[in-house]
Amino acid sequence: MNTHTEIKAKGFPQWTTLYDHTLHVLQATEVFAKHTDFDMKVARLGAIFHDIGKAHPVFQARLNGESSRQTFRHELASLFFLPLVEEDIWDLVIEMIVGHHKSIKRDIRKKGVLDLLDNEMDVEEYHLGKWGDWSPAAIDILSAFGVEPKPIPEKEALGAFEHAEMLCEKWILQRGYSEWRGLMMGADHFASAMGEKTAEKLTNLFQVPNRSFFNRQHPLYPLSYYSADSKKPHTLVVASTGAGKTDFLFRRSRGRIFYTLPFQASINAMYRRLQKDLKKDNPTLNIKLLHAASSLLVEEGRDKEDVVLQRHIGSSIKVLTPYQLAGIIFGSKGFESLIQDLKGEDVILDEVHTYSGISQAMVLRIVAVLKLIGCRVHVGTATMPTALYNEIKNILGGQGKVLEVGLTEDQLAAYNRHTVHKIESWENAYPLIEKALQLNEKVLIVCNRIQQAQEMFTIMRDRYPEVDSLLLHSRFKRKDRKNKEEQLLGLDANGNPLGVFNTSPHACIVVSTQVVEVSIDISFDMMVTECAPLDSLIQRFGRINRKRSKETIGRTKPVHVLAPPEDEKAAKPYDLEVLERSYAVLPDGEVLEEFSLQEKIDIVFPDITYPQIDEHAVFDSGNTWRIAPLCNGDAWLVKLLEIDTAPCIIADDVETYRNANYRERMGVEIQAKYFEVDRFSQLENVGNQPFVLPNYVYEEELGLMKERLKEDTFDEKDQIT
Repeated sequence: MNTHTEIKAKGFPQWTTLYDHTLHVLQATEVFAKHTDFDMKVARLGAIFHDIGKAHPVFQARLNGESSRQTFRHELASLFFLPLVEEDIWDLVIEMIVGHHKSIKRDIRKKGVLDLLDNEMDVEEYHLGKWGDWSPAAIDILSAFGVEPKPIPEKEALGAFEHAEMLCEKWILQRGYSEWRGLMMGADHFASAMGEKTAEKLTNLFQVPNRSFFNRQHPLYPLSYYSADSKKPHTLVVASTGAGKTDFLFRRSRGRIFYTLPFQASINAMYRRLQKDLKKDNPTLNIKLLHAASSLLVEEGRDKEDVVLQRHIGSSIKVLTPYQLAGIIFGSKGFESLIQDLKGEDVILDEVHTYSGISQAMVLRIVAVLKLIGCRVHVGTATMPTALYNEIKNILGGQGKVLEVGLTEDQLAAYNRHTVHKIESWENAYPLIEKALQLNEKVLIVCNRIQQAQEMFTIMRDRYPEVDSLLLHSRFKRKDRKNKEEQLLGLDANGNPLGVFNTSPHACIVVSTQVVEVSIDISFDMMVTECAPLDSLIQRFGRINRKRSKETIGRTKPVHVLAPPEDEKAAKPYDLEVLERSYAVLPDGEVLEEFSLQEKIDIVFPDITYPQIDEHAVFDSGNTWRIAPLCNGDAWLVKLLEIDTAPCIIADDVETYRNANYRERMGVEIQAKYFEVDRFSQLENVGNQPFVLPNYVYEEELGLMKERLKEDTFDEKDQIT
């Protein structure tokens, strides 16, 4: 068996041979295909042939640093070997080959097969090249995987390519998505990430988790006594924070689980919680945390492309944000792979009420596509407008398909935990904060924007230097943010109290943005918060007086809400009218009654108006696909949401980033909005190709400072060389 170890699939630093990479991809493909009901023979052939074009001398020279005179695509060269495959399955094998890297048409780099052919690419002279010289070695490698070795005349090779070209021209006129592409991209991505560890890492994939931990019952958690058994596939749970929604939703699940929460801090906390709670019953459980909404690739002309991050197909549990699922409805690169991972599994959408506008429209579209691909959808919320509740219920199939769960009025009464006070300004808040600190209480301050949170933290730190203080928001290096979240929770890796912040016996101050709203399991004594939409305020209140016992039931603690600003600009990121209605329905100096929340929510949100996203989405409101197979959608996920999708590092971390592994690189990355940082240089061909920012825009205590990004002067030490 001649595997031609001199022929490589990957260059520095791995220098993986083409044989080894093909073997790894084949191993992954076989496991993925088995669990997603693909024809195993076709799946194997697609894996074996997908990269064989890398044996071409031009590709090998490029790995060694030689530049080629024109664009060379190894997928196209792989098509010349189709005559070694039974002709009746050519089309499926082509489907796995031609699009496993690029959109076949309108690729962002204009390197898709039809893009190149439209530009009169020289197939015969360049991609076929000296066929008789290089194809024998490629055929030797194929024979090592059981393909019958026989020479292919040039005419047959070119004929196979022409067949693939005509097939692509046909596909571009169709609508739908390619499951075979999803299989191939998923296996290729997994094998490329895992390398020699591929076979080992595949052993514990597609395992259904043992969820017996969530069968626990406790009088303080009423949902723990509710039966989760029902023939209805979907779930809608509305219950107060701390009533046991998470446990109930996990008990409702039957397969692998995708658990979504709206904020990065929320998913970090949930990931740690699940790792701890499920370890005993699942010692080898594969739980994965997905960090970013997308990876932003920036090319010449500053074009950008969404990429669905799916390194971990087949994980037992994934913790992520809905924006990562949104890649499906916008056709982000790799969305077909995500669909294959999701099909038929359980998806928990926790706290969907925290979305508004475009985000809410996306969540509803996500629910529709999840139902279409056979997922069981479980929605949990503390509060949800009736209009939104009914729309989700209708999408999921109505009463006959949805198990609806809620608390009784008596049960709700046990969750009256907050006395609300309305205040006019921050000046009114300072004496209240001072008094709370004198009483040795833990104070939580929540701002709507990062810059305001940074300013408030600076004020608190300067006023009370002897009091432990912490700032938390989304613009820290990931390693710094992880450390701050751990400090906030006040627990070590084993869940033991560290005696800081949440577990501290002393007064402390935490300043945060919306990231603290959901699934951050802290219980502080007093809150000052800027006005937000009522559903978000209720979530924020849930971080105060959260710990429950027989003794604490009936006792309340104070939350102080600032009046809304006077103009729309100052109200951002929220709608001023919504803030005004939310503030108006709050009591002042009285207990916020849980049983009254639904009525108040419906006053604030009497009708839900969703922006139309059909012009951008590839999955429309009619539940049909608007995208051609083997193609990607435009980067509308980034454009519509303006979410933090551009990875950045500071200049001091450049060398660390160059020499680090994947996890270490993630640790020093900061997420920013593309338009805020696109004037800075990128670290090309390394990791996520982050933008490199000057050192002075970042401080460990304060994070990334947006205003400093606008400065035009740079210290010499901050220049990139």
